[in-house]
Amino acid sequence: MTNWKEYKLSDLMQIKYGKDHKHLADGTYPLYGSGGIMRYVEKPLYQEESILIPRKGTLSNLFYLNEPFWSVDTMFYSQINKELVLPKYLFYTLKTFDLASLNVGSAVPSLTTQVLNEVLVSVPDIETQTAIAEILSSLDDKIELNNKINQELENLAQTLFKQWFIDFEFPNENGEPYKSSGGEMVDSELGEIPKGWEVGNLNQIAELLKKNKKPFENPDRIYHHYSLPEFDAGKMPSTELGEKILSSKYQVLEHSILVSKLNPRIPRIWTIIKPNDNSICSTEFQVLKPLDDVFFPFVNCLCSSDGYINSIQSKVTGTSSSHQRVNPKDIINYEMVLPPLSIVNQFYISVYDSLNLIDDNRKENQELTNLRDTLLPKLISGELEVNGLNLDSLDLLDEKDFKKKADNNQGNQDNLNNQGSDK
Repeated sequence: MTNWKEYKLSDLMQIKYGKDHKHLADGTYPLYGSGGIMRYVEKPLYQEESILIPRKGTLSNLFYLNEPFWSVDTMFYSQINKELVLPKYLFYTLKTFDLASLNVGSAVPSLTTQVLNEVLVSVPDIETQTAIAEILSSLDDKIELNNKINQELENLAQTLFKQWFIDFEFPNENGEPYKSSGGEMVDSELGEIPKGWEVGNLNQIAELLKKNKKPFENPDRIYHHYSLPEFDAGKMPSTELGEKILSSKYQVLEHSILVSKLNPRIPRIWTIIKPNDNSICSTEFQVLKPLDDVFFPFVNCLCSSDGYINSIQSKVTGTSSSHQRVNPKDIINYEMVLPPLSIVNQFYISVYDSLNLIDDNRKENQELTNLRDTLLPKLISGELEVNGLNLDSLDLLDEKDFKKKADNNQGNQDNLNNQGSDK
């Protein structure tokens, strides 16, 4: 049996206050608030391994950092006693704590150093800490790889969309970029557009569907809940029993795009390809579904384009910056240039596989997250012995598969790049 010893948190780490950042110029060091990176600044506040804990706001948003950073004054950072505890192990341990229960605030949830310092933490020997941290880190590393792959694929799809439908450099009949190869342009109310293209509205190729669901009427049924907090936390729906969901929701449909009507200054566009059964979303999302699946990649990229986002941002109502909304009719009645179906179909062929891979990666992340969150409390509490844990039974990607996944992603990137650069 591993020997465990109990410490006060003050024995394991010195909790430090973050500092005001308004005087800092832009730079290369990440500036962290309770929601994550806010921007990049000219110099770091601290350069060693550290754990960030919110002082105010969402008290459960902890961050482990192994790079120089600046922390805002509503966050704590820490200097960790590495003779007693590994920083990564301590991070995972604190993730199992209900820090919100230590709240001493009234209107705004708050923590103090006095309260945190008295928290009791059980710590095994360094060898066991290392083994536990490595197991949990391997899961987080795979989640992070998927997130990076998805971000790259989303960026490449968006780049191709801009080339074809904004810059009008889609392939002509000879495979050459249309506009720069002398393709004929004609005037329209939206400026010059390729001959044969039209000006119209998004509602000609897509619709808003509001299929109401009342999960609370099926209290024992498991629902996959697409909400704004889950979007912000990594675009993975939560899994909840119907009895826990007390308000009506919309049904999430195959080949649809969820567009947030709340605070569009923070764009939230969620690509849905193959949702699980009993998938629902917050009514703050609008379920936008193309009239034909061939339009799905085009409409999906359109909704993430600067022109579309700027349009709905310009139509918000409400005076409070935290509760501004856009009218659903402005989400669907966007005036735009409509390309011929033949070009839309070419774009589908070029992009759909990448969107499908993004969807698969998110589902895999959901499984990895569930596995990590199941193992975490059992490992940290000592209920599950590291020496008795068969990693093969966890169905994790081994290093060869891990590298293969990254290589496959590079192949997808190359295919998209070729679509945009062939002359």
